[in-house]
Amino acid sequence: MTTDTVGGVWTYSCALAASLAASGAEVTLATLGPRARADQHEMLRDSRIRLIETDLALEWQDPEGRDFANARGVLTALEAQLRPDIVHLNSFREATLSWRAPTVLVAHSCVNSWALACRDSAWLSEPRWTRYTERVAAGLNSTQAWICPSQSFHDDIVEIYRPRSPGAVIWNGIAASAFPNRKRQLIFAAGRLWDRAKNIEVLAAAAPGLEWPVQIAGPADADPSASISWLGPLPHNALRRRLQHAAIFTSPALYEPFGLSVLEAAAAGCALVLSNIATFRELWSGAARFFEPGDSQALHRILAELCADDFGRTRLQRAAYEQSLSYSLARTTSAYLKLYEGLLASNRPSPQAGQIEVHA
Repeated sequence: MTTDTVGGVWTYSCALAASLAASGAEVTLATLGPRARADQHEMLRDSRIRLIETDLALEWQDPEGRDFANARGVLTALEAQLRPDIVHLNSFREATLSWRAPTVLVAHSCVNSWALACRDSAWLSEPRWTRYTERVAAGLNSTQAWICPSQSFHDDIVEIYRPRSPGAVIWNGIAASAFPNRKRQLIFAAGRLWDRAKNIEVLAAAAPGLEWPVQIAGPADADPSASISWLGPLPHNALRRRLQHAAIFTSPALYEPFGLSVLEAAAAGCALVLSNIATFRELWSGAARFFEPGDSQALHRILAELCADDFGRTRLQRAAYEQSLSYSLARTTSAYLKLYEGLLASNRPSPQAGQIEVHA
């Protein structure tokens, strides 16, 4: 299973790989891009997962494909060494390699859909990004199965790349936890300030005048507002502890193919205040308050109402928590195992589930 350490793909990969390993699969994670930090290694500490760090370039950081020939050599050698039953790819262009094992491509994000959501797409016509688009499309048409974590993002992929096969949707999932007993008067958010899609400036504009403190976790070059406490990047365990304490979680995102941080907030019993985008509507209708992503005044108004309304806030917290149970890690793992087994059955006599190996 390939992975990267830059965003939520690492959290997804670690959770899924650990769950697959617990079911009896032998799993090797191979990183592309920057190496895992010490706190990211900690997320694999209690699992039986083997980690290989390749130092290969991420496709969106290498749109020209300058590192692709190197990737071909490294990943082909890994497959020859590990002899996997399934190759699970959490990226696009690597699906165009001549794999011996069946491949599953999971589309977590792409540059084109990001740019369209941010309404900043003129540069996509540059030759290097045209090449990137061609490789993404080729990856979707080369793999035996491609997956998206939401129907909304699946529809975006179909609209942009027109893949030959229909693809499928498997929602991301996390391990369930007990509903927390106590919450603090705290509004919490997570996102990279430099990522336009996270739309943090709208929260910065909404924060002044709120009675409760607003905290944001994520990398930033400078604090966006005196009304916000910017926590910087947090290890995953520290982020989860913050969510356990926060009464409200908000995401003003312009773009989220799934939004694992929202799911983790809901599972921690936070009341959700989310931007009115298709993904959030799909996953959280009836369990969140919504606002137009450019409307900081509407966001301020909803946050102020929830800070003052104990009953409404508690009801929303319970609704978010109950909805989060629909996105369980067990359900996600079961869906992937079923997919793997189907691919194996179409290539050769299907082994027992406990004998499946997932490598890259």
